[in-house]
Amino acid sequence: MRKMEGPVVVLTGAGVSAESGVPTFRGPEGLWRTFRPEDLATPEAFARDPVLVWEWYDWRRQRIANCRPNPAHRVLAEMEAALPDFTLITQNVDGLHQAAGSRRVLELHGNIWRVRCTRCGRVGEDRRVPLPEIPPRCACGGLLRPDVVWFGEPLPPAVLEEAWEAAARCRWMLVVGTSALVQPAASLPVVAHRNGARLIEVNVSDTPLTPLADEVLRGPAGEVLPRWWAACARL
Repeated sequence: MRKMEGPVVVLTGAGVSAESGVPTFRGPEGLWRTFRPEDLATPEAFARDPVLVWEWYDWRRQRIANCRPNPAHRVLAEMEAALPDFTLITQNVDGLHQAAGSRRVLELHGNIWRVRCTRCGRVGEDRRVPLPEIPPRCACGGLLRPDVVWFGEPLPPAVLEEAWEAAARCRWMLVVGTSALVQPAASLPVVAHRNGARLIEVNVSDTPLTPLADEVLRGPAGEVLPRWWAACARL
């Protein structure tokens, strides 16, 4: 255990939100078990059948609306408040980090509570569940789509650039609840490690990142991360 000094970056993945009951992307239930998410979360699927795509996202939004931040979300908000140079990068789209109090959040894959007009480009928040109209429409009459990154789409350039910069200059990087398989997010810890950052992995099992980690915390993030942060705070 070392005293945390210098810039700190945290990268979170689906494992953090799964502890709050958020269904994982590839684990849909009920009506959607006959569909492959990869066949629904694409620009082509939306162009082909926006009603079907929005029915799936409306279902996901209803499930997420009942979820609450867990201790891992809350302790990361505490870390942000306590550390002068702290960046939280997430692959999650559920907004639970913000609900827990985190303010500086880089959302690599967008946010399921935002919508974007396919005609005028307007982006706004829409937390109505269930949606009164499927597919929803913008005031301009254009179709709205979830403001998330679909398969075949690039990540938001400005967000990704800021994430690369944060990873390159940090002295500490925590990788929490991510499989370390999805690119380009999986490369962020590698960049941090190559630039001399201390790399800490928090996960229930080994990942491709495990051999690079300076410290490995095994177990649910909601259990092990608060204990680890409490120990750091005492140093």
